[in-house]
Amino acid sequence: MNETDVVIIGAGHNGLTCAAYLAMAGLRVRVVERRKVVGGAAVTEEFVPGFRNSVAAYTVSLLNPQIVSDLKLAEHGLKIVERRAQNFLPAPDGSYLLTGEGRTADSVARLSQRDAETIGAFSAELEAIADVLRQFVLRAPPNVVEGFGLGAVSEAFNALGTANILRRLSLEQQRNLLDLFTRSAGEMLDERFESDLVKALFGFDAIVGNYASPYAAGSAYVMLHHAFGEVNGKKGVWGHAIGGMGAITQAMAQAARSHGAEIATDAGVREVIVEKDRACGVVLDNGEIIRAKYVASNVNPKLLYTRLVPDGALAADFRARIARWRNGSGTFRMNVALSALPSFTALPGDGDHLTAGIIIAPSLGYMDRAWRDACEFGWSRAPVVEMLIPSTLDDSLSPPDRHVASLFCQHVAPQLPDGKSWDDHRDEVADLMIATVDRYAPGFAGSVIGRQILSPLDLERQFGLVGGDIFHGALTLNQLFSARPMLGHADYRGPLRGLYHCGSGAHPGGGVTGAPGHNAARTILADHRALFG
Repeated sequence: MNETDVVIIGAGHNGLTCAAYLAMAGLRVRVVERRKVVGGAAVTEEFVPGFRNSVAAYTVSLLNPQIVSDLKLAEHGLKIVERRAQNFLPAPDGSYLLTGEGRTADSVARLSQRDAETIGAFSAELEAIADVLRQFVLRAPPNVVEGFGLGAVSEAFNALGTANILRRLSLEQQRNLLDLFTRSAGEMLDERFESDLVKALFGFDAIVGNYASPYAAGSAYVMLHHAFGEVNGKKGVWGHAIGGMGAITQAMAQAARSHGAEIATDAGVREVIVEKDRACGVVLDNGEIIRAKYVASNVNPKLLYTRLVPDGALAADFRARIARWRNGSGTFRMNVALSALPSFTALPGDGDHLTAGIIIAPSLGYMDRAWRDACEFGWSRAPVVEMLIPSTLDDSLSPPDRHVASLFCQHVAPQLPDGKSWDDHRDEVADLMIATVDRYAPGFAGSVIGRQILSPLDLERQFGLVGGDIFHGALTLNQLFSARPMLGHADYRGPLRGLYHCGSGAHPGGGVTGAPGHNAARTILADHRALFG
């Protein structure tokens, strides 16, 4: 019999994390991956001869340090270096903001003395709340259950533990937390700061991967979500994995395999096998059947339940609700090979600012117009672009005196209006993105000697990111915490016995964190021990 204890659908970083923990606990684990390489959206590829870069996911901060330690990723070759500066925001008038250790206060003061006096307190406020919420990352949120039984009692204790953690926040911090969950980032930032660039620094985190205006209700939470990160023990810092994001998932795959997990590529799943209301294996695209005690899904919940689980296996109300699971990041992703480093009008020449996240979005109003444009026309006429040049930190990615850059571009419509296809407009929009950077760094367009383009449609086709959604589902209030992916299923257990969620569509959501994979593994192990001792 072709059977195992656990079969995991998808060898993205969360699937690999889940596999590693389960294999470490002694279970037989098989991971099946549709693509020819492991890693999901966290992969490194040569996109122009001699030039390599992270294809989709492109920067490190949210990867959970406990997972890095438990899986011994450093021993499996992972090395993460910090950016020498954190963020660089140039403005059309020649001013700029440069942040990082020893830089932020002076840079903000050149723009606004009032903001210089305010930014420290605001950053500390975010950090204090993020510190408490970090304790929720590696634990299941309280789950809503019907009736009264052992499950209800267990969830009552979980809710009590949640309340005890939140009580560590002062009353004023709890009020701020409520604001961050419900209000727009734009409103909160307008209340606190006067400089457009300072507002844009925080506002960008509110729209990154979020197809919305910074003035949309709930965008403040997305800003907070990006404050959870740390690199090499330093909180709020962003970094680069030497060798690109694929180095993370290759290390995870090695960790899983070292404990006996089997990982098969070019092995897409056609269907989840359901017998007597229980998931008990998968059928691969080639017809191979793998039977398992447990099935864990690392794919988007909407993709899982509308394409892989057989019709009739789900309650009608569940299927109707999951069909409304909202996706769409507004993301257009590019990698470019460069003959030379860019030189910005606001800060010419080489320097630490070129190791930073370079944000082309000088105001909240600019971001708001970019979103409105995309809703009306399909893409922003003046788009938001974050550019990273990882070859300034990692010379393994490009030939000598050459460089690679990642362009994370917003806003674009996940589906174009009037029936237009992204296949017909990919190059046109790519030209616009490069021209946008060129306006701030004249000569940039001429330095581009090759490029890789991923529209929302490409992201869906290549990586299963429905609507190009990098988070496997929008981080809105009705799709967070106990409601991710749905009330009643926040404990990583699906509506069918034996079926589990281990991807970013489960708590705590998107980003290269490993947390959903870790948490799902704990749930599977708890159920396994309850059944088999």
